[in-house]
Amino acid sequence: MFRLSLMAAAWLVMFSSCLAVAAEPNTLSQEELADGWILLFDGETTFGWKAESKADWNVKDGAIRVSSGEPGLLRTTTQFADYELKADFRAAKGTNSGLFLRTAPVLNKDGVTTQCYELNIAPNDNPFPTGSFVGRKKAEPVTEKPDEWRTFHVIADGARLTVKLDGEEVLVYEDPKPLGRGFIGLQLNSGAVEFRNLKLKPLGLASLFNGKDLTDWKTYPNMASKFTVTEQGEINVKNGTGMLESVDQYADFALQLECISHAKGLNSGVFFRCIPGETMNGYECQIHNGFKDDDRTQPADCGTGGFFRRQNARRVVANDQEWFHLTLLTSGPHMAAWVNGIQVSDWTDTRKPDPNPRRGLRVEKGTLMIQGHDPTTDLSFRNLRAGELTKRQP
Repeated sequence: MFRLSLMAAAWLVMFSSCLAVAAEPNTLSQEELADGWILLFDGETTFGWKAESKADWNVKDGAIRVSSGEPGLLRTTTQFADYELKADFRAAKGTNSGLFLRTAPVLNKDGVTTQCYELNIAPNDNPFPTGSFVGRKKAEPVTEKPDEWRTFHVIADGARLTVKLDGEEVLVYEDPKPLGRGFIGLQLNSGAVEFRNLKLKPLGLASLFNGKDLTDWKTYPNMASKFTVTEQGEINVKNGTGMLESVDQYADFALQLECISHAKGLNSGVFFRCIPGETMNGYECQIHNGFKDDDRTQPADCGTGGFFRRQNARRVVANDQEWFHLTLLTSGPHMAAWVNGIQVSDWTDTRKPDPNPRRGLRVEKGTLMIQGHDPTTDLSFRNLRAGELTKRQP
């Protein structure tokens, strides 16, 4: 009896611990970060989202909520193409809402059937009940659970979209005219609805580094920086100013990598849309984990994930001497970055177009560059991967 009690107590502790981890909303596990997941919602603000109608969108108790106002969307400011998406939702009885995928910048009157995929949240007596794509394909009705949290899991890969609801596959749709990239939207139509745990993993990224040598990268031996491949299969950069340049070029793309600064206060960056061969002539996604006055909202030097000389990171998320994850997405004049899955920047270049990004908006393809900043430089990079976003179809 005593043994059973000890076993039961141990099981209860373990079970409670697992529940505590699983119940923490709007966070990513280390396994999810390593797999490339990012958060679309930080649990506290609507940073990275834009309301397209006058409604009472608000954040409370770790959820984005809406119940009244003008029907319309709260949408991401970033466009995504191929991805895996998870989203929890909770709808009041009779609510008609939806999760909009690959949404056009402007929806016309009939846009829900031609300019996006509206994953409906609706009662079973609706022509397109929960789990359906409105105007495209009806899902079989499932048990209604008003006022309970439920989970969508969507894989949008090219023309094929697969939808699971609470772990059960409810819809597979093949679009004869795939839309390409687009925004993700949360809808107010009628009734109260909440969203949380909005997580996304970009798909279709290819490795940029073979872990053995610098094939597919261009080195500049005349510059002070020394780029090497370590025994651990990482790119390391030391010493003064210099750069490592990709052979491939990208315009609108997703980039993911891991980085570590081997000492405090070191400076580096990832440059993109660079003019090939020119010295770091591109946009710079900053790498610097310092902050002022013990306040992570005050970057010491733009902040990791900020766009140097354009927009500071809103928060320094990463720590020196610890590996961190960086995700960068660009589409036309818009660019955004996530550090350890948290969005820290959201910037649109409103300058006049110019082939030189130092002077104006550059949307043309360019190379990627890893920066060696100064004689103190000592950083390593691994798991670099990138892919162009599919173009938006009219």
